[in-house]
Amino acid sequence: MFRSILKYGLIAGLIVGIIDFTLFVSAGDEPHFEYGMLIGYTIMLIALSTVFVGIKQYRDRDLGGVIRFWPAFGMGVAISFIAGLFYVAAWEASQAITGADFVTAYSNYVLEQARAEGQSAEAIAKMAAELAEFKVLYAKPLWRLLMIFTEIFPVGVLVSLVSALLLRRPGFMPARRSA
Repeated sequence: MFRSILKYGLIAGLIVGIIDFTLFVSAGDEPHFEYGMLIGYTIMLIALSTVFVGIKQYRDRDLGGVIRFWPAFGMGVAISFIAGLFYVAAWEASQAITGADFVTAYSNYVLEQARAEGQSAEAIAKMAAELAEFKVLYAKPLWRLLMIFTEIFPVGVLVSLVSALLLRRPGFMPARRSA
């Protein structure tokens, strides 16, 4: 199981890491917040599809077509954990290379959106204070790394849950037997 976890974790990590690194570096100080979440979570789902593939391959090749829920779920979570580490590394590397100030760009975007929506000056001031607190927290490496990790890991847990629920049934996508 460890080999499968490592293999599919590395594949997921490389997919999410390389694509996100490329996008982060190309965006630099001008991240595309309008579509950034959609693009980011789509990339995560594509990369984390390896959770399903990894569990299925392990079930079919190593376990004779049968896997229980908890081993399948645990395997998926472990693959997701490895992918999450790559995601964090890609983010940190891209920020180090570009020198981008993500928090300031994000804060400016959020405040600009609030103004465009016509929110009151008090609401905007409160939002600005919260964003200033966020900037202080973001400057702390451990907090920032955990925050970035929690962007992808819950998605991986959800993919692991669905994959384990589906693949615990031996009749779901059974292995093809050669004639």
